[in-house]
Amino acid sequence: MSETNKKYTYFASDFHLGAPNDAESLQREKEIVAWLTSIESSANCIYLVGDIFDFWFEYKHVIPKGFSRLQGKIAELTDNGIPVHFFYGNHDMWMFEYFKKELGVEIHSDDIQISIGTKKLFIAHGDGLGKGDKGYKFIKKIFRSSFCQWIFARLHPNFGFSAANFFSKTSRSKNGPRDKQFNGIENEWLYNYSKEVNTNNKFDFFIYGHRHLPLKITFDASVYFNLGEWITYQTFGKFDGENFELLQWKNGKELPYKTLAENDV
Repeated sequence: MSETNKKYTYFASDFHLGAPNDAESLQREKEIVAWLTSIESSANCIYLVGDIFDFWFEYKHVIPKGFSRLQGKIAELTDNGIPVHFFYGNHDMWMFEYFKKELGVEIHSDDIQISIGTKKLFIAHGDGLGKGDKGYKFIKKIFRSSFCQWIFARLHPNFGFSAANFFSKTSRSKNGPRDKQFNGIENEWLYNYSKEVNTNNKFDFFIYGHRHLPLKITFDASVYFNLGEWITYQTFGKFDGENFELLQWKNGKELPYKTLAENDV
C-alpha cells in the first residue's frame, strides 16, 4: 500500500472546548476541525479520548450552546463511513444519547481493549485509575449515579451550566500547573497502573488522556502514551497497525513531537 493510500487510526483527547473563554475556545475548535479535515482521507477510525468539552450535560431537550463546527465535522466523518469513538472524561461524563443518535458516534464510559492488526491496545481517559485519589473516585461514583444525574436535570440550564463551569474552571486553575510537570516515572500514576495491568494481560500500547502532559514511556515491550491536550500542546496519536507515534498539529501541519519523557527517563 502506498503512503498516500495508507490508512491510520487517530487518537486525541482533552480539547476542553469552552475553556478558558469563548474566543479562545472558538479558535481552538477551528484548529481541531482543520486537523480532522486534514486526516479525513487517511483515517479508518478516530478515537476522542475524553474531556472533549470542559463541561457537558444533556437535558432531555437541551444541550450546551456552541461547538457546532466540531459537531458538524463529526457528523460529516461518520456520514462518510469513518467510525468516531467518544470516551467519557471527568469534565464531560454526562453524555447520554445525543452524540450517538445525532452524530453517529460510539460512546465509551470506561476503558476498552482492542486489537488492530497484530497489536493490542488499552485505551482509557484515565481519570480514577490506579492507586490513590480516593476522594475523586468517590465523587466520580456519585456523579455517574443515575440519581445525581436526575437531580442535576431538575436544575434550570442557566443555573446548572453556570455552576458546573465555575467548578470546572476552579479545578483547572488549581491543577493546571501541576498537570504540565513531569516529576519522574515513579510519580506517573497512569504509567504505574499500566504496569500493573500488564502483569496479567499484555498490551502493546496503553493510550490515555486526562494527564495533559504528552508522554511516551517504554516498559516490558509495551509503550505507555499520554495524548496531551489542545490548549497548550495540540498533540495527537497516529497508528498504522504496527507503529504508534505522537504528533503535533501546528500552523496547519502535522509535525513530529518529542515528549518530555523521552528526554528525561
